[in-house]
Amino acid sequence: MGVWIDTDMGFDDIAAILVAMHAGLEIDGISLVFGNTNLKQVRRNAAGAAQAFGWTCPMHAGRSRPVLGTLETAEAILGETGIPTSGMTLPAADDRASGEAFSALCLWLEQTPSPRRILALGPLTNIAALALARPDLAARIDDLTWMGGGLSRGNHTASAEFNALADPEAVAIVLAHGLPLRMVDLDFCRKIMAAPSDIAPIRLAGGRNAALLADMLAGYVDIAVSRGRPSMALYDPSAAVAFVRPDLVTFQLARIDMELAGSLTRGRTVVETRESHGTFNAAFAAGCDAPAVRAVILDALAWEAGK
Repeated sequence: MGVWIDTDMGFDDIAAILVAMHAGLEIDGISLVFGNTNLKQVRRNAAGAAQAFGWTCPMHAGRSRPVLGTLETAEAILGETGIPTSGMTLPAADDRASGEAFSALCLWLEQTPSPRRILALGPLTNIAALALARPDLAARIDDLTWMGGGLSRGNHTASAEFNALADPEAVAIVLAHGLPLRMVDLDFCRKIMAAPSDIAPIRLAGGRNAALLADMLAGYVDIAVSRGRPSMALYDPSAAVAFVRPDLVTFQLARIDMELAGSLTRGRTVVETRESHGTFNAAFAAGCDAPAVRAVILDALAWEAGK
């Protein structure tokens, strides 16, 4: 059965897509959204990734701005392209985004039999637009697994994880419409780390994309190493493992709300696990077999690097 991926197409998004492909999932479509960088560059990244890795699934341009507020990207951390690298970069390629993401998502939900599963790897703006304009179709989504939020603290601010802060109203809309949200948050993803020692096996895999993947992984890991940390959390691919290998991840029902106000609190995901204190409306990834999740991710990268 096919799945849909909504992404802001940075390196960890690419790794997440490779996890899904390595697991044998058929990707019916990819919708693009601002986030790691602006939407124009996200489209360039998507085109380059499709050319480099031979992806043929349809791609569709989505929202370029949040529901409310100013545009927020992660370029301050990731650079202008949204993909830091130690050398090689994605090739320049013709734009692959054919048509508009909203229409494509509507058509997919109309025509695809259950289960209709979406893996969301960036701000939830495209999904919120669907919920607002076509709540009847949004209600057909059986699983919305999202990399975002944080149980304890943020990364973009003290309170907020980046994907949540980039469009907190979108998260609030998704929750208000009762979509089946499964949140894979910062605390979970920080259990799954990549270190500098993980780069060499990718580089030595021998395939045509081995050097490219190794350089992008090195640039990604250096985000942490350059700040004095020994390893970097594998954010989006961890969410992809939760999506493709539910046997490795434990989800817990909870009440999740989005904080929309306050200069220090906007974008915070408030998670209530006591059923007596709130009606549960979502779930979050509460635990996992961390070595196994990490192995799935690195195996997917090695698989692609060995082609």
